[in-house]
Amino acid sequence: MTQTPAANTPAQGQARAQFTVPAQHPMVTVLGSGDSLLRVIEKAFPAADIHVRGNEISATGDPADVALISRVFDEMMLVLRTGQPMTEDAVERSIAMLRASENGESDGHETPAEVLTQNILSSRGRTIRPKTLNQKRYVDAIDKHTVVFGIGPAGTGKTYLAMAKAVQALQSKQVNRIILTRPAVEAGERLGFLPGTLYEKIDPYLRPLYDALHDMIDPDSIPRLMAAGTIEVAPLAYMRGRTLNDAFIILDEAQNTSPEQMKMFLTRLGFDSKIVITGDVTQVDLPGGTKSGLRQVQEILEGVEDVHFARLSSHDVVRHKLVGRIVDAYERYDSTHGTENGAPKPTGHGRAAQGHGHGHKGK
Repeated sequence: MTQTPAANTPAQGQARAQFTVPAQHPMVTVLGSGDSLLRVIEKAFPAADIHVRGNEISATGDPADVALISRVFDEMMLVLRTGQPMTEDAVERSIAMLRASENGESDGHETPAEVLTQNILSSRGRTIRPKTLNQKRYVDAIDKHTVVFGIGPAGTGKTYLAMAKAVQALQSKQVNRIILTRPAVEAGERLGFLPGTLYEKIDPYLRPLYDALHDMIDPDSIPRLMAAGTIEVAPLAYMRGRTLNDAFIILDEAQNTSPEQMKMFLTRLGFDSKIVITGDVTQVDLPGGTKSGLRQVQEILEGVEDVHFARLSSHDVVRHKLVGRIVDAYERYDSTHGTENGAPKPTGHGRAAQGHGHGHKGK
């Protein structure tokens, strides 16, 4: 997209920019079906005047707004050139990234186009990509480090992106197997009261890991891979006493590990293996008085070479937009009322509560 001198003189104190969309890009790919993408940009810059005539787009308004609108269209064109379509969500995230860069909230090393076009895994007709700057940095950290912690609220893609990287590593023969594990602590339930064998009790608890696997691997091949030990899904207790070589290991829901369990898990690391640990320190389901191993480990391992802490926030939530607003609303309530997830903090939890603030250092 090129910026050309304005034909009309804007009002004093205002700027005007004009863009020409190359002929190879139909305007519907830039403006969206029913102008849906254009409406996202207009809503983000209500004081600016945006006009479309043929393949020409012009913007008039505050110089800072016009410069940002120009950058938004430039980033959209870079994404479209890769053959990837733009969505309303992608336009909103591009604007948010550019604004964060302008406001100094981000170092701005990565552009929205670089974030939105990074392919992790293509499976069954869909491609898994990071959708936010923090997600891209989390994925990049998994490539660069042996142990990575992904810490953030629900819906930020912590586990999903880690599993995509695990499947990618298996397919490219960087590892021989994938091991997925969770601590067997229930959110307000007790496994012992559920009917069935131990396996039948554990299976529903590990179901979210199976669901993600089904998105990334042909479902028909999963039983075969599990029977061969290429993919293992098991409770954390099953890791004790093992050394895990040549594996991509993911510990999910790590906020529900005790400090002892966290140390046990980390020391399972074998040669040519990689560990990703994910969790949300605001969603601890441990009995009152038990400190979360995920909260404590940040104090212990911060700064240790080849260990990386990736911190995601409500801005990185990629579920329904309302999920991000719900996460923010709970945090505001907790900070005002001195609660935890809207409820009184458990007694004997003093040190864990201190760790709670530490876990969101990246926000």
